[in-house]
Amino acid sequence: MRVRTLVLSILVFLLLLHNNVLKASIKIKYKIGDEIITNTDINNEKNYLIFLRPDLSNLSNDEILKISQNSLIRDLIKKKEIKRVFKDLDNELIINEVKKKLFIFKNVSSEKEFLKLLETSNLDYEKIVEKMKYEAFWNELIFQKYNPMIKIDKEQLRINLNTKISKDKKFEYNISEILFEIEKNENLKSKYKKITKYINLNDFRAAASRFSISNSANNGGEVGWIKETLLSENLNSILKKINKNEITEPIKYPTGYLILRINDKKELKQKINIEKELNELVMYEKNRQLNQFSLLLFKKLKQNIQINEY
Repeated sequence: MRVRTLVLSILVFLLLLHNNVLKASIKIKYKIGDEIITNTDINNEKNYLIFLRPDLSNLSNDEILKISQNSLIRDLIKKKEIKRVFKDLDNELIINEVKKKLFIFKNVSSEKEFLKLLETSNLDYEKIVEKMKYEAFWNELIFQKYNPMIKIDKEQLRINLNTKISKDKKFEYNISEILFEIEKNENLKSKYKKITKYINLNDFRAAASRFSISNSANNGGEVGWIKETLLSENLNSILKKINKNEITEPIKYPTGYLILRINDKKELKQKINIEKELNELVMYEKNRQLNQFSLLLFKKLKQNIQINEY
């Protein structure tokens, strides 16, 4: 009986010791409103980001942690607004669409294949889906809130398009972007120098993850192929002045400053269908305006919430 009691006491002691060690190892790093971010949360976010973007593992641990904590802060701010607006966060249509996009992104054809990918990652499938679900709800929020405010002059777009199409040579650019802000203790010149130095030490994708406030930061700043017929005259004139693998000077933007990189470039040789091209241009302009509204709303929410670092 005494032996049994002694064993039980030892087990209780070890359990309490384990819990105390666990508590001591978990530290609060940020408080966003009434939500906290711990070092464990940041480390989990790091694993999540590396799973989606393996190239991030080439960075130093400190840099990955900075990117991870910024990602978590953005997510928490958005999540608070999403929970305020939406009542049904278990919408099956949205969750199924999220899973579909996730499988395509990781180049798997089924949930079974995806789960196999996760076996060595120490990540939870449901938590990955939940994170991406909130991003989908954020996009839905922006669409519902701002779609009625979109202003597009289709006839003016048609005139501009006809002018562009009349040119002898037309190009398509594969571009990446970094959209950045100037903080109170910074100026444009020093911030641009800081970003370009980071690009030279690491690469453009890493710099986009670190500095960009655009949604494309989640994909290393990649925008993809864009025809010059969809771009403004100003952007076209800027891109024509730089070569493949070069970056632009900062371009003033309504929500900050934009740096573009040409990853590749090719001449458009096919005959252009005006109506098809016009529809693409309308959609591009609509998405551009929605992205601006998204950034403006996020900045407003961030300004109105208290962020404490510990």
